[in-house]
Amino acid sequence: MAPSTIIYTSGTTGRPKGVRRAAFTPEQAEAVNTMLGWSYGYTDVLAGKRDPATITTAVIGPVYHSAPNAHSSFSIRVGANVVICPRFDAEALLALIEKERITHLNMVPIMFNRLLRLPEEVKRKYDLSSLEYVTHAAAPCPPPVKRAMIEWWGPVIWEYYGSTEMGNVTCLSSEEWLAHPGSVGRVQPGVTLRVVDPEGNDVQPGTIGEVIGKGRHGTNFTYQNSPEKRASMEKYGLIMPGDMGYFDTDGFLYLCDRINDMIISGGANIYPAEIEAELHKLSGVADCAVFGIPDEEFGESVMAVVQQMPGVSLTAEGLQAELKKVLTGYKVPRRIDFADSLPREDSGKIFKRKLREPFWEGRERRI
Repeated sequence: MAPSTIIYTSGTTGRPKGVRRAAFTPEQAEAVNTMLGWSYGYTDVLAGKRDPATITTAVIGPVYHSAPNAHSSFSIRVGANVVICPRFDAEALLALIEKERITHLNMVPIMFNRLLRLPEEVKRKYDLSSLEYVTHAAAPCPPPVKRAMIEWWGPVIWEYYGSTEMGNVTCLSSEEWLAHPGSVGRVQPGVTLRVVDPEGNDVQPGTIGEVIGKGRHGTNFTYQNSPEKRASMEKYGLIMPGDMGYFDTDGFLYLCDRINDMIISGGANIYPAEIEAELHKLSGVADCAVFGIPDEEFGESVMAVVQQMPGVSLTAEGLQAELKKVLTGYKVPRRIDFADSLPREDSGKIFKRKLREPFWEGRERRI
């Protein structure tokens, strides 16, 4: 066993930080195996109920990111068949599923987007019946996209939520998501997860608060060359992944947005993820990012950058008119720009910071 590991965070809101952990104790190692088992669909293998040789997975993300790294190394360790892909290509993945009889996949939502944009004749060309467990995480998945994937691939789509520091803490099947659309799942056994107000009190179901928690393996980590930043990640003995969200009455967690992405306009808290979800529903929108820009009167105002689908011509006025039908007026972006593509990490996350920062250059405050 390695004496320690260092996995770097994505750096979407700042410089990536190296999350350093000492070698796990036997109890922690078992806890991590259990967590990865339900994250990637290997629970039956760990329980001795399935021969790992009956599983074939493809690694389609860069293994220097935490989830593809954990997925690939864990799959090899348990004895599954592993196919390494040099890069993600939508049609090539469909062909690979048919050729290798892929059973398990770990994906990110942008891959779903690109798969869904394939022509219908291409989608129908390949046999995907071998798929059993397709899990996704790392970024929000717009409900229309996830529903379309479930309709196409069947109830094999799973989701988990976690962070490099906290570990994976929730899990969600297709059936559960269809009953609780937009949720990222229920808290898994051995996990602590709370949604709290600024005073540290657990909020009522349906009330938005800060998500804090810890995975099955605990909170023993530090940041490489930045130990002073470790204390800032902890609250009430739990880890702060930087998300706002709420539980429903059935115990399913919903994420509203990243704390750093929240827009405060005229004293009102605005969650970009809510606006992005509505934009994704509109015809011709391939992808989008919503963030706050300086406003002399309100402090911040809402801006959106929209990536159009090929061959489509959208207007800011048209999108604003559609959003006004479903959103309160102050949530409708006052400015909408269009871009051929949005800046992304290799993991699929949008680098919203790169879109936002030019508007705040030269200012003492960033909110």
